[in-house]
This record gives sequence, structure tokens and C-alpha cells, in this order.
Amino acid sequence: MHRNLRAWFLQRLDSLLTPEQRRLPPDELSRLRVLVGAAALNFALALLNMFGPEAPAHGTLFRAAGIFFSASYLSTLILVRRGKPIRIPAMLLCSTLAVGLLFGTHLMGTQQAATHAANMLVPALAVYLLGARLGFLFAALMALNALFLQPLSMVGYELGHPLFVTEEARIMAFFAAVSLFTGWVLSWLHSAARGEAHAALRESEGRLVSLIESTDDLICSMDAEEHILTANQAVKRLLRQSTGGEPARSEVLIGLLLPERQAFWKEQFAQALAGQHRRFEVSTSVEGKPLVLDISLNPITGKGDRPVGVTLFGRDITARKEAEARLGELHRSLLEVSRQAGKAEIATGVLHNVGNTLNSVTVSVGLVAERSRGMRLSRVASVAALLDENAGNLFTFLTEDPRGQQLPAYIRGLSQQLSQEQQALIAEVDALQSGVDAIRAVVSMQQEHAHSVGMLEQVIVPQLIDDALRLQGASLERPGIQVRTEYASVPTVRVDRYKLLQILTNLLTNARHALEESSRTDKQLTVRVGHSPEGWLHVEVEDNGVGIPPENLSRVFTQGFTTKEAGHGFGLHLSALAALELGGSLHCRSPGRQQGAVFILELPLEAVQQEAQG
Repeated sequence: MHRNLRAWFLQRLDSLLTPEQRRLPPDELSRLRVLVGAAALNFALALLNMFGPEAPAHGTLFRAAGIFFSASYLSTLILVRRGKPIRIPAMLLCSTLAVGLLFGTHLMGTQQAATHAANMLVPALAVYLLGARLGFLFAALMALNALFLQPLSMVGYELGHPLFVTEEARIMAFFAAVSLFTGWVLSWLHSAARGEAHAALRESEGRLVSLIESTDDLICSMDAEEHILTANQAVKRLLRQSTGGEPARSEVLIGLLLPERQAFWKEQFAQALAGQHRRFEVSTSVEGKPLVLDISLNPITGKGDRPVGVTLFGRDITARKEAEARLGELHRSLLEVSRQAGKAEIATGVLHNVGNTLNSVTVSVGLVAERSRGMRLSRVASVAALLDENAGNLFTFLTEDPRGQQLPAYIRGLSQQLSQEQQALIAEVDALQSGVDAIRAVVSMQQEHAHSVGMLEQVIVPQLIDDALRLQGASLERPGIQVRTEYASVPTVRVDRYKLLQILTNLLTNARHALEESSRTDKQLTVRVGHSPEGWLHVEVEDNGVGIPPENLSRVFTQGFTTKEAGHGFGLHLSALAALELGGSLHCRSPGRQQGAVFILELPLEAVQQEAQG
């Protein structure tokens, strides 16, 4: 009830002010309200005295004075309404009020009128509206009236008569004057303290405004009805670009920026007004250009922690979103490069194995061709021709003819020789078939791994490591590298088979290069597989090659970093990215130069690939 009455009263006072005056700072607005309130009240009292029931008894002089005072108070209101400096209407008001009180006390002709508490209003109002110096003049005038002017008028302005009939009257006049000056002092102190407080407040507000205006972020406050209360230059600039005008206090900010998302905005605003802190992103366009804002809404609390409004903080994150989009595109490009690099590594292994197998196939084919040409089949034809010539007397030819008698032994020896040649050819054909089967197995394994790019499936990691080692087989055998595998019993993991094979191929290739550059004779590569109780699968690829200097340990996974003359610096970097996409990690350790290195791949046993969000 009290709050509603105060609001109603302030609304009536504000109706006497212009819209520009209502937007003045609180201290200036308060002084204007006191000024128009005092002027309006005295104007009403003057009219009441002129036209009230007691007006006929007051006489013509009183009516003339009432007209004068009413006109003066009305002039005060008009001067305020026209936007004149507050000092002019305030001086008119205080002067009219002082003259009115002096006129009233002299008209009444009693000492009580001069010492009445109503006289205290003049210096108090003057100090508040005009300052301490002018307030002192009005206090001195009212004290002079109590001490001299009023008593002098009571004795008919006869200077020879005593001013005060009794000692009590003199004391009352003295204390009235003292009270007036005391009231002036108290009003002065109060006004000075209020002025200092307002000055400190304005300084603090100035620093705050300077801070708010120095940022390009959107900062504004709104009341419970979503109307703009304050807005910094960033908000005004954005609204000028989007609507072509300055924001009015009665307008709704997000309604101006996002008319198509009113329902969403109202929901977020209602939650912020209920005491929740809200943060969200909105997309719009200004002057045909896309705009993405990061909006934060926070409640403004009043008495009793009751939300009375909302502050809005907004940041233009369009550039960041575009950078993220470019980064995502770059990430996808890196993934594609990674896949292509992985394909190249695997293809190299395939070609090494196929090439070596083709060498043995070529040798076998040559031997088969050479032995086929060297087979003594012509002698079989000669025996057949000889038998055909003696077909009519075959018995005589075999028993009596010297050539026929030698023929069984010759056929027996020829049979043994042809049998030996047949066994040699069969052995070479078997070797040839083995080579073809090996080529078919390598190609089939490559096809099996290549067709599943991007697909998640249950993978037996030791089996996949064996496939990666077979793909690297020829490259590992040539420099005399001894390969050891230490596989613990581990469950399957659900991953992208091709991506995991790519990581393993890169690690094996990196270990092979480290061993090829080493001068050791006992070159050894060890692959271990195990898992931890925390649910992680570990794959370790260890070599006793050239090792990694301590200063390079933190850089081995950096894009473009390589110590090889022909290296491109992509393999380990892309392998680390692929490990992250599989939900795991890749790291390494090395005691130092010429002391080998070990690369550790960690994967969650329940891994689910986290594809990059485009």
C-alpha cells in the first residue's frame, strides 16, 4: 500500500515534468520533484485562500496578494516545464514563499506567527534548491523578521517603544532566530553530505560507465517488462545498424534484434527473472551479414532479493564461429591427409611383400620353363617311332635285334629321369602356387582393412597387430630387425579398424626408421599388448634404435616436426589425432639418444569413436 501510494504520488509529480527531465540523474530529478511539488502545493493553498469559504472575510488586499502568489507559483511551474535552469524557478519559489510568510505574519499581527515552525521551511527549501549561501540569506531574512520586523510592526513602527512587551516574548523571538540558523546549518550539513555522496556516486558511475563503454560487448539492463533501462554504445550501435534508430527506454532489445525468436527469448527472460543465470547463443543478420551472439542473462535483485530486472551481456562471436568452422574444415582435411598417408604406408608394405614374393615367383617360373624345355620327351618319341617301325615283328625285334634288346633298360632309365624331372617341376609349381597364395593373402588382407574406413566394429587388437607386422614384413626383415610380440589376454575393442591399423602402421614404420638409422647389430622391435583395471587397453611399440633427445620429446607429435631428411612430419601428428578420435591417447618416452624409445597407445575398452563435428 505504501509503495503504491508513493508510486502514484511520484507519477503525479513526474507529469509536471518534461520527458527529458524525467530521464535526468536521480539527484537532479529529486530536486525538480521537490520544486514542482512545493510550487503545486502552494499554488493550491493560494487558490484555496482566494476562493475558499473564509475568502470573503479576508478582504481585497488578501485577494490581491493571493492572485500575486498564485501567479508566482504558477510561473514557477511554467519555468520548470519550459526547461529553464533550476536556479531561476527555485529562486522564484523561495522568494515567493518567504514573502508570503512575511506577509502572513504581519497580516496576523501576532508574535506566534513570526516564531511558527512553518518559517523553517524557507531556509530548508532554499538550502536544498539553491545552496548554502542563498539559503543563509533566506534564513537571515526569516530570523530578522522574528527579531525585529514582526515586533516592530506590532508597536506600530514606533522606534521609541520597546519591541517586546514581555521578557518571554523576547526569549521566544531569540530562540526562533537561533532555530532558523540551526535549521540552516543542519540543512547545509545534510546538503553537503548529500552532495559529497552524489559526487562520489557520480564518480563511481562515471568509472563504471567508462568501463562499460570501453568494451565492444553488448551491455544493457531491462526491467521486469523487458524494457530497456540502460544500454552502452555497443548496443546502440547494433540497434542503429539493425533498426536504423536509437533504442527507446520502452523498447525490447531482443525483440528488436530477433523478432523471429520471441517465444524463445521470453522463455529465457522469464527464467532469468526467476533468479536463474541463463547463457545461450543466437544467430541473426545485420545489414545482410551473419551475426552470432553469445548472450548471458542475469537477474537484478531488489529488496528482499526479489528480482526486479535483468542484465544482458552479449559478445559477438561471429569471427570465432567462422574460425571454428575453418578449423573443423582443416581438421577434416587433416583426417583425409591422415587416411591418405595411412593408405600410402600400408600400400608400401603391401608392395614390399608382393614385390619380394614376386621375386620368388619369377625364379620359380624361370626354373619351370627351363626344366620344361630340358625334359627328354624327344627320346620318348624316338622309342615310340622305333616301336612303330617294328610293329610287325615286335617279338623278334625285342629278343633278337640288339637295339630291341637294349630298349627295356633304356625305357627304365628314361622313366626314372622323367620321374625326377616331374618331381622337380612339381616342387617348383608348388613354390609358384605358394607365392601366388602369399600375394593373394596380402591383397586380401589389404582389402579387408580398407573396406571398413569409418565403420565401428569389434576388433581383436593382437590379430590386427599381426596383420600390421605382416604388411611390414619385408621392410623389417631386410635390415635384420628381430621382432618380438608380448600379447596379454585382452578383450576386443569397438573401434574403426582402418584408423587403428593406420596408427599401428605409423608406429611400426617409425620404429623401423629408428632401427635402420642405428648402428647396433642387435636391432630389436617389441610390441606389447595389455590392459589396466581402469578399463584401458595399452599397446606399446618399443625399439632399441637411435632414441629421442629430451628436448624433442614434447615435439614429436607436433605437425610438421621431423628429424628425418625425407620425412614430412605428418605420421605421428596424425596418429595422435586419430588416437584422440578413438577416445584414447598416444604418448612416448625415451631415456635419450641411442637408447631407444617406446610409444604407448591407450584405448578405452568400451571405445566409441568420437567423429569430428562438422
